[in-house]
Amino acid sequence: MAKKKESYETMMERLEKIVEVMDSNEVTLEGTMVNYEEGVKLCNDLYKILNDTEGKIKILTDEGEKDFTPHEE
Repeated sequence: MAKKKESYETMMERLEKIVEVMDSNEVTLEGTMVNYEEGVKLCNDLYKILNDTEGKIKILTDEGEKDFTPHEE
């Protein structure tokens, strides 16, 4: 069964919890490895989301591909 797609914010919260657990020094070596592997996977998924979003922002510009910059006043 396919996993329900998680939001960027939910994945960031999970990653932050993993970092907190690993920083606490209250986890076994095996637990650290499991957390590390999950953290790397989350980082890769988050990076993909950011790259996809950046691509959508570039595509949506009227003047062709250009970087998104905040509207200056």
